[in-house]
Amino acid sequence: MLTFSELHAQNHEIMELSNVFLYLVKDRSMCDTNCARDVFFEYKKCVKDHIELVDQKLCSKLIAYSDLEVKNTADRFLSGSVEIRKIFSDYVKDWCSEKKKVLTIHDHGKFVKETREVFALVMDRIQRETEHLYPVIRKLEDGEKLVA
Repeated sequence: MLTFSELHAQNHEIMELSNVFLYLVKDRSMCDTNCARDVFFEYKKCVKDHIELVDQKLCSKLIAYSDLEVKNTADRFLSGSVEIRKIFSDYVKDWCSEKKKVLTIHDHGKFVKETREVFALVMDRIQRETEHLYPVIRKLEDGEKLVA
């Protein structure tokens, strides 16, 4: 079973990795370190896993409800997931070699700008989950600690 505590722990880990990576990449020389690479690929994995979990365990459950507001909430999050995956995938293709597990930064300024934008998109998604999705689930589950 999935709990709200587990979801919040995932959100916290994503935020922590994001903050560390954003701090590291401000300095161009840090971008080529194993530490930055490891933080980036862990961040990438955590974001992917979290979005898949929310889509499969929460939104797929909510989409089956007869209440139109609940269905619309789930649909908005599922649609948002598609968009985030596309943007994140394009970002990853531009700035790293997944096969070699390295960052490939050819324009540091552009990399930092795009990293901030993509990471902000993910943080916005997490905030919207916390403020809009989780309360809907709590209401449906009468405040239970279990989510799915």
